[in-house]
Amino acid sequence: MLTMENRSKNYTRIAIVRLSALGDIVNSAVMLQFIHAKFPNVKLEWITEKVFAPLLQNHPLINAVHTVNLKRLKKERSFVLLKQTISQLRSLGTFDIIIDMQGLLKSAVVARLIGKNIHGYDKKSARESLASFFYKTTSTIAYKENIIKRNLFLVSDALGFEITDRMILDKKPIFPFVTYKNLSKDKKNIAFVIGASWQSKKYPKELVAELCNQLEQNCIIVWGDEVEREEGLWICANSTYAQLAPKCSLSELITLISSVDLMIGNDTGPTHMAWAQNIPSITLFGPTTTRMIYETPINIGIKSPSHVDILKIDKNDFSIQEIKVQEILKRAEELLYGV
Repeated sequence: MLTMENRSKNYTRIAIVRLSALGDIVNSAVMLQFIHAKFPNVKLEWITEKVFAPLLQNHPLINAVHTVNLKRLKKERSFVLLKQTISQLRSLGTFDIIIDMQGLLKSAVVARLIGKNIHGYDKKSARESLASFFYKTTSTIAYKENIIKRNLFLVSDALGFEITDRMILDKKPIFPFVTYKNLSKDKKNIAFVIGASWQSKKYPKELVAELCNQLEQNCIIVWGDEVEREEGLWICANSTYAQLAPKCSLSELITLISSVDLMIGNDTGPTHMAWAQNIPSITLFGPTTTRMIYETPINIGIKSPSHVDILKIDKNDFSIQEIKVQEILKRAEELLYGV
């Protein structure tokens, strides 16, 4: 629990530890605007995996982005690289508070290398209970709670102020962007995210093509690797309404998503960006649940019929294939036209 001294402090330098993954970083970044509203002169610094740094660099509410490369460390097992990483983290100076938003052992160790005044989830709330032993103060919130509410409760509890549902609904777009130029002026522009970290989280390409044909709008297929590109080309070959998006950097992806009329996609980072940017979205869930998004009148989830135990995710749950195209089409028309 936090002391009253901590709760009344006027913070001027805060470190946020959120190393990965893309969707989790997107869902965590909403807290930036709320912290700045409470502490206008605060300096916020973010520690993340190197691969995700471009998403956060040059953000107007982040003063510095510090990177680690734990994947490389794990792969190469280099003592020299380990020593450099530790030295780099220890050289960052003194923070008023360090908030570990990830709740994993690796993120807790990284936070501890930065300093001692760390706040995180308690052992019953953290994804990995051992992480809590590295924290000076902790928050209690059920792991089964909505992921956005967990993130924001942790931050608000650490800093001693409240973040309400109304504040979340009225949020500003999380990431800066410019308008994407190559969009249709005659049809609605709908982005489809066809990839995911697990095969069982992916809506079948055959059904995506069918949905594009039913929508009869400008359907932009977003892809991340060569496998997804090949699947995207198959969809385009089977639907005259589908076109393959160009290969995008993280900043270009934000620009594209921030400019479309609707996003439809699997439970993965790029789909979550639509909520972050206040763009209407439909997220499809099979082995995971709507706990992973903050549903609003324009951001909704469609869950397959399967039962999910979030403490023991079944990666062999392919029930996302059971979501009917007509169900998605109906919700898409509601979001696009208010039908």
